[in-house]
Amino acid sequence: MVVGGAFAILFMAYGAQYSFGVFFAAMLDEFGWSRASLSGAFSVYAFVYTGLALVTGHLTDRWGPRAVIAIGAAFLGAGWIAMSAVREPWHPYAIYGVVAAVGMSAAYVPCSATVTRWFVRRRGLAVGLAFGGMGMGTLVLPPVAHVLSARVGWRWAYVAFGVAIVVVLSAGATIMRRDPESAGFYPDGDAAPPRPAGGGDGRAWTLAGAVRTRTLWMLLAVFTATWVPVFGPLVHLVPMARGLGISPLLAATLVSAIGLSALVGRLAFGAISDRAGRRPVLAVALALQVTAFAALASSRSLAPLYAAAALFGLSYGGVSALFPAIVADFFGREHAGSLVGLIFAVTGALAAFGPLAAGILFDRLGSYALAWWLSAAFNLLALALLPITHPPGAPPPRA
Repeated sequence: MVVGGAFAILFMAYGAQYSFGVFFAAMLDEFGWSRASLSGAFSVYAFVYTGLALVTGHLTDRWGPRAVIAIGAAFLGAGWIAMSAVREPWHPYAIYGVVAAVGMSAAYVPCSATVTRWFVRRRGLAVGLAFGGMGMGTLVLPPVAHVLSARVGWRWAYVAFGVAIVVVLSAGATIMRRDPESAGFYPDGDAAPPRPAGGGDGRAWTLAGAVRTRTLWMLLAVFTATWVPVFGPLVHLVPMARGLGISPLLAATLVSAIGLSALVGRLAFGAISDRAGRRPVLAVALALQVTAFAALASSRSLAPLYAAAALFGLSYGGVSALFPAIVADFFGREHAGSLVGLIFAVTGALAAFGPLAAGILFDRLGSYALAWWLSAAFNLLALALLPITHPPGAPPPRA
């Protein structure tokens, strides 16, 4: 139930988010604004919604996911509906960058924290299945956005997406429970509570205690390095493809290619990590991400773009599924919302500047190549930091 609810919530929220490139291209056509100015609105949005993750993570630990996600559904849907009234360059910054961002902050962290609480032995697989909603949404919704925009205009397409967001997220929230104990169960459906393991699950690491460990800061560095460029392809791949003469519909399917391969990546990397360990599998995902960005920098036609997009989706999907799982492995289930929220807030806020930087580089150089090569370099840094990132020792005793 919890995995299914998280799947539906993430399907709608992230499928809509990653349809931004379709709306981006339509708004560029109508208004003639620069790519940097419009991608800046997405950067504000990403900065706000990821920055608020610490708040929504703490509230999820305290209130449970239902109330947090339901409130987020109202803000996110209202923001999308209001985007249909955009007329001036500052409108997307205020509407999408603030109102929609507040709502989006109640998607990733509440869902990931809840799923990691419900599973221990099969945590990687469970997170992969739940996060498969992100990949499926990215596969399905960008072409839907294109078809709607072509038939009824991008403004009415925004309205349709906003209504769907409210309905799906509100329904999904009703089946989310904070942890299995609150429903009379134990993690993984077992007949007894899980035993504390070498990874630290079951130990009462608090947020205050975790921030004093080297482990948390190393995890923060690894995920910051890999996520600084992560929004770039999701925002700029469609405009890049159209600039190469590719038709709008085929350009939109490049985002779908990311979604399909991300679905595979989340399921495969999550399940394999339950057996092979989180860090070795994460290292493979990071290496693939380096290769994907190098391929994007070299792509000049549709077929190479599809290959690069698929490889990026596979690696991005794997990294995003392994992130909350490794945090819960290292620090335990009790404060997973706050801990995942802290790391996501910092890394995501920095990642928000990625699309803006890529837009500025394109406006000045007429090419995305440098942006993609810099993205590959950031992932090489993450890969270099991973081997020296180790689980913490036992948590300090509570006063």
